[in-house]
Amino acid sequence: MPALLLAACAHTAAPKPADDTPSLPAAGGAAAGDDNAAALAAANDYRISPADMLEIIVFQETDLKSDLRVSNQGTIVFPLIGTVAVGGLTPQEAAQIIKERLSHGYLINPQVSVTVTEFSKRRFTVLGEVQKPGSYEMPDQQDVTVLQAIGIAGGYTRIANPSRVVLMRRADGTEQIFHLNAAQMANGNAESAFKVQPGDVITVAQSAF
Repeated sequence: MPALLLAACAHTAAPKPADDTPSLPAAGGAAAGDDNAAALAAANDYRISPADMLEIIVFQETDLKSDLRVSNQGTIVFPLIGTVAVGGLTPQEAAQIIKERLSHGYLINPQVSVTVTEFSKRRFTVLGEVQKPGSYEMPDQQDVTVLQAIGIAGGYTRIANPSRVVLMRRADGTEQIFHLNAAQMANGNAESAFKVQPGDVITVAQSAF
């Protein structure tokens, strides 16, 4: 898979879009010449997730080249230095940690690159009064708001109540429940950019008659 090289010796590979992955509306007014800058920004912002596949290269140390899957705990096991926590880090940050660990008693000024060669499947679920309830895959390196998630699920049915949307999220073993007013979101209130996280379940209520 082609990779995007970053100046900080770490980069993410450009993901291959899946045919069945719903696409989000493109930002208006972007010129074609801005594509490389947008891709670079996405690579800088990407956070490593469990089940991502990483390619790690140490310059002139071919024996240390590794292709590693991130565990459910967000860790990898790298030669010489053992377990490294990389979950939630950018590839640049992960490369810096590995470099620092290798510098302590193993190598002199190692040059480390980290590439995300395979992205984990990030999914959310939309239930209730939407046209196409079900589970959907989040586009690689893109955020999805609640309104976009509802749109991906086909929008509301005629008996939906957009002012009553419940989002359930499990974080660190604890269930969180958010009561959202998507009707107000559509008018551009402060919650309009409420972002969906992998594993979220969104339920759109039915209107009361």
